[in-house]
Amino acid sequence: MDDFRDLYQQVILDHNQNPRHFHSMDNATHEADGHNPLCGDQIKVYLFVEDNLIKDISFEGSGCAISKASSSLMTTTLIGKTTDEATKLFEEYQTLITTGKGDTKTLGKLAVMSGVHKFPARVKCAILSWHTLKNALNNKNETAITE
Repeated sequence: MDDFRDLYQQVILDHNQNPRHFHSMDNATHEADGHNPLCGDQIKVYLFVEDNLIKDISFEGSGCAISKASSSLMTTTLIGKTTDEATKLFEEYQTLITTGKGDTKTLGKLAVMSGVHKFPARVKCAILSWHTLKNALNNKNETAITE
């Protein structure tokens, strides 16, 4: 169990300090904003979708280590997925973050975030980018808020 906790901490630190796909996107076909009022996390998610395929995804904003790491992991996972696959992963990830249970084969590297469910205040940080993604995919113009 300590090995998993160490891996979790290493992944969080790495993705927080070196976030992947952390930039704006001029040619985005979809975008949305997200805000976590409890923690102060602010995020914007950009997508370039063509023929229902996520060809590119990025994010920018500020927030805690959990929020930034979750966003970074999300972007690395979703490039090359269809919008339907992204929606299914959203559901799987939400279950993982809230219960600690999920199909680790389907979730891949995202499974390392399973420990977040033990810290209810951090669940909202870990899921913010995913709710923002969902709004972007659905072309919702409202800010995704986790409260």
